[in-house]
Amino acid sequence: MVVGDISTGTELLVIGGGPGGYAAAIRGGQLGLDVTLVEADAYGGTCLNEGCIPSKALIHVSDLAHEVEGAETMGLYARADVDMQGLVGWKDGIVERLTEGVETLCTANGVNLIEGHAEFVDGHTARVAHRGEGQGSESIEFEHAVVATGSRPIEVPGLAFDGERILASSDALSLESLPDSLLVVGGGYVGMELSTTFAKLGSDVTVLEMLGDVLPGYGDDVTRVVRERAEEIGIDFRFGEAAQEWTETGDAARVTADAEDGETNTYTADRVLVAVGREPAADTCGVEAVGLDPTEQGFLETDDATRTAVDHVHAVGDVAGEPMLAHKAYREGHVAAEVVAGEPARLDHRAIPAAVFTDPEIGTVGLNAEDAEAEGFDPVTGEMSMGASGRALTLGAETGFVRIVADAETGFILGARIVSPRASELVAEVGLAIEMGARLGDLAATIHVHPTLSEAVAEAAANAAGTALHTLNQ
Repeated sequence: MVVGDISTGTELLVIGGGPGGYAAAIRGGQLGLDVTLVEADAYGGTCLNEGCIPSKALIHVSDLAHEVEGAETMGLYARADVDMQGLVGWKDGIVERLTEGVETLCTANGVNLIEGHAEFVDGHTARVAHRGEGQGSESIEFEHAVVATGSRPIEVPGLAFDGERILASSDALSLESLPDSLLVVGGGYVGMELSTTFAKLGSDVTVLEMLGDVLPGYGDDVTRVVRERAEEIGIDFRFGEAAQEWTETGDAARVTADAEDGETNTYTADRVLVAVGREPAADTCGVEAVGLDPTEQGFLETDDATRTAVDHVHAVGDVAGEPMLAHKAYREGHVAAEVVAGEPARLDHRAIPAAVFTDPEIGTVGLNAEDAEAEGFDPVTGEMSMGASGRALTLGAETGFVRIVADAETGFILGARIVSPRASELVAEVGLAIEMGARLGDLAATIHVHPTLSEAVAEAAANAAGTALHTLNQ
């Protein structure tokens, strides 16, 4: 302990106040644990402050603007003028409301909140440097700890973030003016969500991707729908090219990229958004001091009780491995607190849904047919095109499909791939079906409101069973 330190103790120390961390803290408080939560930046973490919530706010507004300007076929003629400062101000208001809510919930559940940077000293001690100049520090002795330090955007060599020309996703979500042109480096889910958003708001968008298509891992039939729709709204894709460096040129950035054919191409844009992925931030709290060694990728390995190799230290959220999803972090934080409290909680990752908020949205859960076969199932699939959905047609959004995968012998639901409006919402029904061990007949026989998009889930299940009414059975 250094001169001027104070020393305190806690039963459960949580480092990081993002979805995994604050979930662990709140649940721990509910279970009667003495909990201390240390957050270095802002409660709610990246998801609430710089990711999930602010991006969906901008996506919603961009969708509204694009829909109203493209509704001539419905007999609606209008123009949407976007005030970026007003839009960002509205977004910031939502973020502030939610972060205050996190603090309130933690306090109401007896969690001791500390704003500062925590770093392990040894197996049962951490030192916290309080936020703010001259605020001092304290040493905290703990019985159990949860590492929830999250992740950070990956920088591309030669394209270091500066917050002006070269932007991380958090920078792009706080721009005070709409760039006339935007170069997006990376065609993954963040790159595709934000490129779609800015294209709909009126920017001239080019996406630079070193692979052969966008959204690797989602399958050609899924990515094709999203890519073709993105091209319809004006996004220009450049595949097989890797960005190398940039230079300032007037009021813009000039980026050079190496192409697969050996050529070097240049692109000029007002702003450059680098969105090539995220990396875990396990190196921010001195985990080596408690005896932990991150993997080569930077993750902390855990078991199904969220324990690391050191039994009394848990890891949750992005730092604990793929998939890097806030809802996975929530569940892991919940389990971690219950395990610390002596409850028989365990993780079950079979039914973690994922969503990409593009146009149309993508929702996935469980196994696709190929993975199901690899795991020893005899898969059967059923599908309904959104072009056959009355509700999708009334929304002017008939592109996409719902596909259900089940075991042919038993009918048990194994997974789904959904490409449609509100796919992020529709996928939850299939997640529940997997979690509860439902069969095709359970989904197909569940009466869905008409007309709704959710009818396509039941119809796809019926199609797999050979009993669909509104699409040809396979």
